[in-house]
Amino acid sequence: MQAWPGRSDELWEQAQDEMMAAGLSDGLPIVPPTADRVERMLSKHWVDPDEVLCQLAPLFVPVTWRDLAINAVMAGCKPEYLPVVAAAVEALAGAEFNLIGISTTTGSAGTLVIVNGPIAPALGMNAAANALGPGNRANATVGRAVRLVLQNVGGAKPGEIDMATLGQPAKYTFCMAENETASPWDPLHVERGFARDASVVTVVGTAGIVEVVDSCSRTPAELAQTFAHSMLIAGTVGGGGLLGGGEPLIVLPPEQAVFLAQAGCSKLQFKREIWERAVMGLDMLSASVREHLTGRLGEASGVDSGAPLRVAEKPEDIMLVVAGGVGVKAAYVPTWGGSTRAVSRPVR
Repeated sequence: MQAWPGRSDELWEQAQDEMMAAGLSDGLPIVPPTADRVERMLSKHWVDPDEVLCQLAPLFVPVTWRDLAINAVMAGCKPEYLPVVAAAVEALAGAEFNLIGISTTTGSAGTLVIVNGPIAPALGMNAAANALGPGNRANATVGRAVRLVLQNVGGAKPGEIDMATLGQPAKYTFCMAENETASPWDPLHVERGFARDASVVTVVGTAGIVEVVDSCSRTPAELAQTFAHSMLIAGTVGGGGLLGGGEPLIVLPPEQAVFLAQAGCSKLQFKREIWERAVMGLDMLSASVREHLTGRLGEASGVDSGAPLRVAEKPEDIMLVVAGGVGVKAAYVPTWGGSTRAVSRPVR
């Protein structure tokens, strides 16, 4: 990509029209990526602007620091956000993420960026109230920059290669930090093998958000039942969402995490409680769907006429992140099609 040649903010509206016409905008107003702005974005970091970080599907185009800087400017990022954007993009290039599938599907797959470690509070990222919503510049613009890179460099342009039937709002931006200070458990990046003081970005291929509300349960087992049954969505079966693949995500508010910890329930124990209950019998599906699963897909998927469907292959595959403010409103974030795995990369 090249910096936009305009030199004056008086040309702001012209930039919107030109970037939109060129297929480089997400439809929202963008910051014109002038050469000066791109240089300021790069100047705080000791990087070669032409260094290739990775190649991104679906076009498998080399991604440089300059590409990242241009799209970060367009998204409204501050220069200090750039290393987080870079780590997210490097994670997206991981083979197990299956970016080519996520970028080209007719499904509503989007990308969630989860930030852990000291970089999150240093950038002022929001991990508390409205952690998945609006109101925080770092959350909003980092997620948006990542999406713009996928579109403008990787080639996932809506209606051309990105063929989503409906899409979802998360395809504009979807970025959060874990509320590590309010969590009684090890954070996500520690679970995934990183040091507690490391700054790490994890990307998750998501298929939407389901709000989970339970203010009545008095034991971990009862709360696990609520989550388990919230995860059993028959409409995800056609895309492989209940065939055991993937890493479904639960975003748990601090109040519920503390409740579980005080009851003597560890994070892994709660995952096991959920996994044991998150089972759907084939009799819950229509006859045609059952035939599809046990016939044409049976051998490949391991489904037979008597085997129940599960949300994950094993309890450890259920991801659990603590975030949010006051209240017991949680979220289930199903992963796309059961064929994507979360990928984590350290922030440089």
